[in-house]
Amino acid sequence: MSEPQHLDLNSLHKAVAGDAAAFRCVSELQPAGGQADKVFPPTYAGGKYALEERNIGGQRVKCVILDSVASQANRAELALLDAARRAEIELPVIDVDFTEHFPDIQKISSLEAPHRIADAILRDSLMPDGKTRFRDAPDGKSFTDATLANATSLFGICPTALVFGMWDSTGPKGGGGAKFPRVAVSEIVGIDVEVGCKTSSRIDPLQIQKDSGLIYEAQGGGWTLDPTKAGKDKSGKPVKLGKDGKPSEANHGNIAPTLTEDGGGVTLTRALQTTTLSLPGLRRLRFPVTGKSGLEQEKTNDAARTALAALALCGAVLAQGRGLDLRSRCLLVATKIAQWELLGAPGSAPTTFSLSGKEAVALLKQAVAAAVAAGLPWKKEGLVLKPIADVVTLVKKSRELAAASVSEGS
Repeated sequence: MSEPQHLDLNSLHKAVAGDAAAFRCVSELQPAGGQADKVFPPTYAGGKYALEERNIGGQRVKCVILDSVASQANRAELALLDAARRAEIELPVIDVDFTEHFPDIQKISSLEAPHRIADAILRDSLMPDGKTRFRDAPDGKSFTDATLANATSLFGICPTALVFGMWDSTGPKGGGGAKFPRVAVSEIVGIDVEVGCKTSSRIDPLQIQKDSGLIYEAQGGGWTLDPTKAGKDKSGKPVKLGKDGKPSEANHGNIAPTLTEDGGGVTLTRALQTTTLSLPGLRRLRFPVTGKSGLEQEKTNDAARTALAALALCGAVLAQGRGLDLRSRCLLVATKIAQWELLGAPGSAPTTFSLSGKEAVALLKQAVAAAVAAGLPWKKEGLVLKPIADVVTLVKKSRELAAASVSEGS
């Protein structure tokens, strides 16, 4: 195999403007603890893993999703957001600032909101003047009518929506709102898996026995052994804590060892992270600029597409550099340095590229500069919105209800 080439702006532009099919990066992973170590996949409704059989090498192999496409997109966006906030890259970001009302939340950005720029959090926010709704301001209106044939405005204020996908389903057009499919897709899958057992137990160092006392809900919260200090039900009787008032309801006492035959993580032969960037998907996007037509406009389209390709690659590479600690007890490591392949015209051999984090950042800067020089917008200064009063009220009420629920259950 030949040495990987350096992916520079000219090579990227040729790939995007030509007839190449995709960029691809396939990384083999293993648990940090070694092949025999368990990893824990995400759980879905009912505490189930996303288990499925896949055809690999002509054989049906039991697999499990370790990180979904949506989750991988979020990780890439967060990596880009970190780079932007460290001033390593210039990236259009829209923030909704909750700091005044909820210091623990601080800001939620268009790279963190589930539906990106089309999310209800941004929709229900005000411009910095505190009066104009975001959707009624020029920036907010500009993407409402965005289409595949005219994505210029969205490119300037939220380019990540064009890379990772967006559907403006809660805007003025409802289900007919702007819709852009993903062009960058990544997923991590465990291959040849065996589901393990789940064990649980707790040894109480105080050795409190289950019959050592009847526990009641205390007036004002907490618990008490004194029935005169307990809350009363409608008939005036003291209310037991939990189901039966045993010490275990207040998390005291032993928990007998239990065994469940599934849900205890998985062992696997290997895991694969597969990342692809669709170049035909990018070519569907057009970016009209006033006063341009013909060949000049086509060059502008290619400049925008090249910048989006650089953005997608940068997000993927920076996310890889952050490591793969996906969740509790799911730390994966790559078995070798990741390499990218350019899948060219049908029948041609893939071209291998290397791309480090620093190189990806430099490539993005160059591609954005070329797009701006072609007359395309790229909002460098961040836009900071304020949540409307009703959203603030909803959050406050939700927190009050959550606190009351905890108090009732304690």
